[in-house]
Parts: sequence; C-alpha cells; structure tokens
Amino acid sequence: MRRQTADICRPLLPEDTVVQPVIDVSPPKWHLAHTTWFFETFLLREHLPGYRVFHEQYAFLFNSYYNSLGSRVNRADRGTLSRPPLADVYAYRAYVDEHMQRLLASSDGDPAVPFADVFELGLQHEQQHQELLVTDIKYILSTNPLAPAYWPETPAEPSTTAAAPAAWLPVPGQLGTIGYQPAAGDPTGFCFDNELPAHRAYVDNFQLQNRLVTNGEYLEFVRAGGYQDFRYWLGEGWDLVQSQQWQAPLYWVERDGRWLRYTHHGLQPLNLAAPVTHVSFYEADAYAHWTGARLPTEAEWELAARHFAPATAAGNFLESQRFDPVPLPADAAPDQCHQLLGDCWEWTYSAYHPYPGYQKAAGALGEYNGKFMVNQLVLRGGSCATPASHIRVSYRNFFHADKRWQFTGIRLAK
Repeated sequence: MRRQTADICRPLLPEDTVVQPVIDVSPPKWHLAHTTWFFETFLLREHLPGYRVFHEQYAFLFNSYYNSLGSRVNRADRGTLSRPPLADVYAYRAYVDEHMQRLLASSDGDPAVPFADVFELGLQHEQQHQELLVTDIKYILSTNPLAPAYWPETPAEPSTTAAAPAAWLPVPGQLGTIGYQPAAGDPTGFCFDNELPAHRAYVDNFQLQNRLVTNGEYLEFVRAGGYQDFRYWLGEGWDLVQSQQWQAPLYWVERDGRWLRYTHHGLQPLNLAAPVTHVSFYEADAYAHWTGARLPTEAEWELAARHFAPATAAGNFLESQRFDPVPLPADAAPDQCHQLLGDCWEWTYSAYHPYPGYQKAAGALGEYNGKFMVNQLVLRGGSCATPASHIRVSYRNFFHADKRWQFTGIRLAK
C-alpha cells in the first residue's frame, strides 16, 4: 500500500509536487509526507521503544487538522513549503517504513497487539490520500496553460460508442438496516466510525436509475440553457453559477463548437457514453430537476445497493489506471443496477450527520470524522480513483455542496 502511493507520484516532476492552486488541493509532496507522519505519530512514537523522530519540525509541517496534536501549517499555505526538498520527503518515507517493519516484526503477527486497530486505520487513511493524490494531481496539471498529461499514453478507447439505455428499477419500500455490517469474506472487519452504528432506516417505494448519468445526457442540459435558467437551481447554487460563471462541469472546454475534457491524459474529446463527472451537488440537483427526477437519499442508495448486491470486482477503480469513468457496455442488462461501486462518487440528498447512537473515538483520532459532521452532503459508491479494497456499500464520503474536483457524478431517483 505504501508503494502504491509512491507509484502514483512517479510520473510527476519535482516541480509538480509543490503546487497548490486552491485550498482544497494539497501538493503531492505534502500527501507523501502527511501519510508518513500519520504512522510516525500514532504508531512509532507510541509503540516502538526508543524511536527517534526523523525531524522534530515535521510534526508542524505535516499535521493536517489534529488540534489535539498542536499547531500546524495553515491548510492554504501547504504550497509554500518548497523545503524540505522532495528527496528528503522520500527519505522520510523510507525511514518510517523501516521502523514500521521493526514494529510489525515485534508483534509476531499477533492480531491482538495494542496498535492493530490504529495500524489498520493508517492503511485506510493512506488509501484515502491515494484517491486525493489522483484528483489533486489532475487539478494541479489542469491549471497549467500547456494542459500537460500526467500519463502521456492515451488509453485504448472503450469499444462502447453508444450509451447503454437508462432504465428505472423499482426498489421496494422497507424498514431496512444501513451502516456497516460485517460480511463473510471481509478480511479486516474494518469500517470508519461514521459508518456506525448500523441502524434501521425507513424508505418508501422508489425507483432508481440503473446507471450513472452520461456526458451526452448532461450535454443536453448544457445545450438547453440549463446554466442560464434559475428555475432548476437551489438559491445558493444559482448564486454560485453566476458569480463563478459556470457553463459546464469542471474540466469541460468548448473549442470551435466541439466539447473536450481535460483528463490525466491531457485534453481529450468528450466521450458522450461515459458517466459525467466533476459536478457539484448544485449541478447534480439542477440536472435532476431538469429531467423531472431527483437525487436519492443515502438510505435509499444503500438499501438499493444491498437489494441489487453489486460485485465490487466489476467496478472501475484506481487499480485500472484509467483515472476516468468508463462507459457502460451498450448490451448491459437493463434489469440490473450498474456502476454502483467505482467510476463516480454519487451525490445524495442527505446531510452528513452522525448516525443515531454515534460515538466519537477518544483522543486525537476522535477528530478523524466527527468534527466534520455539519454543512456537507453525503456521497456514496467510490470512484475510478478509489482503491478497490477501500470501498463498501456502507462507506460515507462527504463534501461541501460546491466541490467539483473529485470524481463526483449523478444517479437519478424518483
């Protein structure tokens, strides 16, 4: 897992790893160091006798948001850290990895050692930053007027040239259980605290579309003047469209009447059959209203996912190295629910709040999720930048309604 983080950064130039165009995006060099700081702070300093920190000031440089661990560099200033140089950050990673091997060796493989849960959290935390690396790198390179490619090789075009027909699938009303529920074959039994406790949730009869909304379908909304008609938009969203002069999803570029998208492979023609992505909650909601449908709630999404029992192996995840959603084959079964896991995070119309009975962890790790449970929306399903072993149907991602730099997409309900 640690090697995968370095592999994501391998195509970058050292200059690429320092850039921070906006506050939401962290420089790749910071990600490399912060994930290392996590293991040093929560595992080595606590559980490896005689451990000496690599550098006393790194705790200030690479702490993210843990107030209980002291002061830190302001989030908006991470791009000012030209020092330490990238070589020193990789040396830091090697130093911590070596000492982590010693700590793990001292456990003799005992799964009941005191640090086992924190070690698993550290691995899951690194996977979260792998996804952030993929999306942050895309945003960083997209701001360069040269539109450079992160991965110069153009991926093979999918054989699908037309989108699979959209179909509405009925989901029965029920008093079902949502939240993390251990399953057979789950090697760790891990979940984040915001997925707990599992609890009952009621949904009435509803219908869910069997696939994600495509670029071609969203383009119809753009061409119909959707970004110029306030009737489809929430008030805050309409204000944002006007102030930011949004005309289309993030990374869409119109040239001579032809739509292109910036991708990890540079500017590419818009694939009309692929799922639309990099849309805010406001855009997803406006599109849904334009079609006469709506966005699902998170309870509807999870109960539908359990009802249709998607196979995670079939999804498009980080390991595919496509770094982009892919079209659903035109002959996909219309009575099955597709693309529930992978490709795009799906906006839900549910606020990110604690589940009934939620208990925040003690100590610094209690800051991991709980303090963010306000003014954000829940997204479900993972994306093409999510590691395959990281996602599950109970996973709750969350972003503010205006955010677009993640692989965020749309599934309709009614």
